[in-house]
Amino acid sequence: MAVSMACFSSQCFSLASHFNNLSLSSSSSAHSRNLHLKSLTSSLSVSQSLFSQGCLSLSTLGRRTSSRIVCDATPPKEADSAAKRARQAKTRRLRNKSRKSEIKTRMKKVLVALAKLKKKKEAQPEEILPIEKLIAEAYSCIDKAVVKGTLHRNTGAHRKSRLARNKKAVEIHHGWYTPASASTSA
Repeated sequence: MAVSMACFSSQCFSLASHFNNLSLSSSSSAHSRNLHLKSLTSSLSVSQSLFSQGCLSLSTLGRRTSSRIVCDATPPKEADSAAKRARQAKTRRLRNKSRKSEIKTRMKKVLVALAKLKKKKEAQPEEILPIEKLIAEAYSCIDKAVVKGTLHRNTGAHRKSRLARNKKAVEIHHGWYTPASASTSA
């Protein structure tokens, strides 16, 4: 009886990963049916305690005298806290993606506007005012992303510096700004 229990439990464990439902049936002859029925029912009471701790469950089908036993293999349930963390990570990823996209769009608008102004032959100093508004909006967007944790503070500073350098290059190109030389300031 112990041998049949060991065989039965090893079959369920080895097949649990491959099958969702596994049913064992006895042969058609009456003598062997009674033999299998006795071994399966006796192992049922012992094996239920073994399988109840894992992800396998045993149950009989039909009446008590039935010779079929079903071994269900269900995957272990994901913990509720892990599912919540997965949901939170998904929403944060989408939010961060949106913020980063907005930053890239605003930076591109500023850089394109500065490139157009730099190519313009007879540009006036007042033409940089709308670009300064775009730069202020981009700075605000970058600062919000840094505060929320989407961007690292050094990354935010790097991007703001990039916009300021490009603006300064356009001002120098058109002669609206002359940098102080290092020798006169010392």
